[in-house]
Amino acid sequence: MAELDIAPNFGAELKDGFKPVNAWVGNGIAWLDDIQQFYRERSAIEKEYAGRLNGLAKKYFEKKAKKSSLISVGENPTVTPGSLECASMTTWQVQLTTLENRANQHEQFAGELLSNLAEPLKQLATRYEELRKSHVDYAGRLEKERDSQYSDLKKMKGKYDGACQEVESRRKKSDAAMDHGKQKARAAFEQTQAEMRNIKSMYLMNINVTNKQKERYYHEYVPELLNSLQDLSETRVSRLNQIWLHAAEIETSTLARSTEFLNHLASEIPRNNPALDSMMFVRHNATEWQDPPDFVFEPSPIWLDDDSIPTDDGTKVFLRNVLMKSKGSLRELEREIAKKLGEVENARKVRHLIQEGKDKRDEVECVRALFAMQEALHEIQKQKTTAEVEVTTITTAVGDISIGARNHNFKSQTFKIPTNCDLCGERIWGLSAKGFDCQDCGYTCHSKCQMKVPTDCPGEQSKEEKKRLKVVRQESARASSTNLPQSDSQSDMPKLGRSDTVNSMNTLSSGYSASAHRSVSATSVEAEEKPERSSTIKGALGGIRKHRIMAPPPAQYIKPAEDGGANGDGAAKPGEPRGRMLYHYQALGEGEISVDEGKEVVIIEPDDGSGWMTVRAGTQSGLVPASYVETLPTPAPALQATPTPLAAALPISPARPSSAYSNSTASIHSSTAAANNPTMSPAGKKKGPAVAPKRGAKKLKYAEALYDYEARSEAEHSIFEGERFVLINGDVGEGWADVEKGGIVRSVPANYIKEV
Repeated sequence: MAELDIAPNFGAELKDGFKPVNAWVGNGIAWLDDIQQFYRERSAIEKEYAGRLNGLAKKYFEKKAKKSSLISVGENPTVTPGSLECASMTTWQVQLTTLENRANQHEQFAGELLSNLAEPLKQLATRYEELRKSHVDYAGRLEKERDSQYSDLKKMKGKYDGACQEVESRRKKSDAAMDHGKQKARAAFEQTQAEMRNIKSMYLMNINVTNKQKERYYHEYVPELLNSLQDLSETRVSRLNQIWLHAAEIETSTLARSTEFLNHLASEIPRNNPALDSMMFVRHNATEWQDPPDFVFEPSPIWLDDDSIPTDDGTKVFLRNVLMKSKGSLRELEREIAKKLGEVENARKVRHLIQEGKDKRDEVECVRALFAMQEALHEIQKQKTTAEVEVTTITTAVGDISIGARNHNFKSQTFKIPTNCDLCGERIWGLSAKGFDCQDCGYTCHSKCQMKVPTDCPGEQSKEEKKRLKVVRQESARASSTNLPQSDSQSDMPKLGRSDTVNSMNTLSSGYSASAHRSVSATSVEAEEKPERSSTIKGALGGIRKHRIMAPPPAQYIKPAEDGGANGDGAAKPGEPRGRMLYHYQALGEGEISVDEGKEVVIIEPDDGSGWMTVRAGTQSGLVPASYVETLPTPAPALQATPTPLAAALPISPARPSSAYSNSTASIHSSTAAANNPTMSPAGKKKGPAVAPKRGAKKLKYAEALYDYEARSEAEHSIFEGERFVLINGDVGEGWADVEKGGIVRSVPANYIKEV
């Protein structure tokens, strides 16, 4: 047998080469079918040859019987010869007997070819093919797990981007929120930020877990699988050598005169070292290969752009819970891994004994059991890797914050009576009301809040102590939700990353809703009369929803006013239509300008039938009512639009107090005041006619109550079945909707109303 200086190792030399190795091993197993078919055809030939020899021997035995006497003694002997035969006939008898015996030997050889060679080869090919398919299935599971891990990472990236988008959306809503809703919008923005930071933490941990699982896949799982395939191929070649040796021995005993050729064949067969085939395959299939690059943090284009885990107090609570959970599972996983490793090692030893012929057990069953053990071990190792990376990631970022923590003994519970979350203060909603309950101190929380609960369990408490703690916790949750700092500057917001400074300011400038200014201007008196609009809107049964206050964008991000004229003083250019203000107009909303009576203006866009036109007064331009402007003749001939003044105000008889949510109502509200005193304003100026609703006025949406509902707090409205009111905000995922009744905006259950 040829000796090798260095035995090849598929796992070490053929990185990520399962497909070519599997195809190569499969071809070798399929080749066994050709060999066993060869022995079947050889057996048919030998059987046919034996039959022909037997027929020949019988034929000449019959001829010999007829001619024996003639050959031996002649046709008419004088003495009866009896049973004696001549030496020649006796020799012929020996030759015919030898031929008959050789025919029997060939028939026996044909049977041995089938029973000792063809059938074992068929069974061997079947069992090796099953083993190869087991390798393929295992490789598929490994690849599926790898792709699943990649997919989970991609989903987590999408979830993180979605969270960042939600933060940006909440920020825009805060910008556009009106006075009564700013505190609520701000709280929603801050809560969304906290959720985003938690998702980011999980995304970073998922990256590390994926990288570690990827490393193990390419450097442990796949190499082990390739080595097993190599062992399967070499075992096949070794077993094939044994069959070939047996075939040579059978033919040697059957065909004595072919001993020299068969001995040569027998001496040549052992020289077929299985490793030689492997070495040639390796030399013709080795390629340059390097590890795939590690995954790195990809910043969201609209939010944070660094790869550091947040270390604020809220995130630390979340990280501490994750750390304690991972630490607790590590010890159990290590014990399970040690146990499984012992089982796998024992199974490998048994397989080696079977291959050496020292154990009579079935090798196929042994390999099947080994695969099951390795699969179970792999699953536990995967969990251990995840826990280790989570512990390492968190301790590297914020240290071992689990020291001194007292974790709650949470158990999943279904609350059959109304119960509030001790963390956020909101009701644990749902048909099954599933949440968590500390078995020691009675702390209750949502499933989504479990990982945010501080690890400060006071230990096992009596029933009375649990009730007292419940009251304290609910008051604390309520206070933390209501006592939010209000600020008129952007500096009070959580610190943004670099991409926020570049991108968020652009969106801040574009997303800053001037309609909020318009509504505030139009309803400033009404807001003073109804302070409830700026109050905190409470959530369901103790939960509180708040509005956020957001300052307008810095001056450097606000687009400067357009140049009013050729000289920058608003003078009309040649050919531009001009007009004169018949009345003083005070701007009441976005896009409007204030112009004094008698001042000349440049008409930029004439009235298009809406009752408004765009003019320029000095360096400022904006909308004014068309009925307030008198068109002057222009020196240069030009096509001008003729204004269509309104002769009288539109009939206005509001059936409810003015709404801060309708731009047109704001204009009509001011027009109504002017109509009551059409000659003089409080400042002593002549009042103009009533104006039509401005273009782009917000269309009101209405809702109808499906059931009766009795308000349980000052932040809620009581409604009655069939009652209609203005719908301000529909359900945003919290189960509540904002409606306006009697000019006051409060909340009602979203599933108690329908939009009409």
